Amino acid sequence: MVAPHSLRFRMAPSLGAAVLLAVGLSGCDQATGSHSKPESEPRVLVEKVHFAPENDIRSFVAAIRPRIETDQAFRVGGKVARRLVETGQRVKAGDALGQLDELDLRLQKQQADAELAASQTALEQSIADERRGADLLRKGWTAQAAYDRQRAAADEARGRNLRARHAVELAANALGYATLLADADGVVTATFIEPGQVVTVGQQAIRLARLAEKEAVVALPETFVNGVKSGEARLTLWSAPEKPYRAALRELAPSADPATRTFNARFSLPDADDKVELGMSGTLTITPNTGQPVARVPLSAVFDQGKGSALWTVGSDSRLSLKPIVVRRYGERDAEVSQGVDEGDEIVVLGAQKLVAGEKVRPTAQLAF
Repeated sequence: MVAPHSLRFRMAPSLGAAVLLAVGLSGCDQATGSHSKPESEPRVLVEKVHFAPENDIRSFVAAIRPRIETDQAFRVGGKVARRLVETGQRVKAGDALGQLDELDLRLQKQQADAELAASQTALEQSIADERRGADLLRKGWTAQAAYDRQRAAADEARGRNLRARHAVELAANALGYATLLADADGVVTATFIEPGQVVTVGQQAIRLARLAEKEAVVALPETFVNGVKSGEARLTLWSAPEKPYRAALRELAPSADPATRTFNARFSLPDADDKVELGMSGTLTITPNTGQPVARVPLSAVFDQGKGSALWTVGSDSRLSLKPIVVRRYGERDAEVSQGVDEGDEIVVLGAQKLVAGEKVRPTAQLAF
């Protein structure tokens, strides 16, 4: 280990040399007169404002969905005998989707037929009694009260016969409802019944998506809700990116989803062909048509002390002035300014929080090192 006094003697020549070097440099500066003076005007990084038409193209992931998708249900209750379709199967209007056990429905139909036959017989007898009573009344061989009773009985028989006819029609309809039929051309997207299951009236059985109209469904952020209403939309399928399809906004949700805070939007596809299948994914590109010119400035240039957004501008006399601005939209790295500055204005893009209004600066377009 080196003793402290020995270390002190070893460092002394080095310190002496450093002092002599500093004195020599100072003498050289004084001899040559090249003293460095502090700059009185701070240097600031600036860039010029340039306005251009807003062309904020946005892309969103879209899913192809049917415009109309309904749950088919039996109009009568009963036990499911057969399910005639599978998920993904295409059907035509009138095709059978499912079948209920018809035993009880056939018995109801037979009962209605029997009641109709009985009511028909009773009606014929009542009509005959009414005619005889009218003939006897005309000849004076019966009382008016007796004829009135015969006429009332005939009217009741007519009503009972009409009810019986309607009962037969209802029973026949119920028997027909035992077979669930597709109400339009489409594809089965879900099945909710199995053979042996007992269903009630109106219980969902088969979900059917109509193929006549297809739509693209996207989730829009709340910052783009206004832009989508006036923009031009195009859909490109991931499976066929070479062909874009026209899209038109048909429906926009009035409120945001509570979980994702996005707005559900549905776009109709008037040019959709057989390549556009339900469930496919694609990219929906939206180009706003606002046409309002905006200037993109770095976020570091925007200055706000609680009185609104503003920009530091450098005038022709190299002095600073703070101009309030209107920011249309904030991005990840820049902001879109619609009002407050003019084309060609020089704005300070760094150190905005350290500047003072009226201060004279030296603007530069590049950082000085």
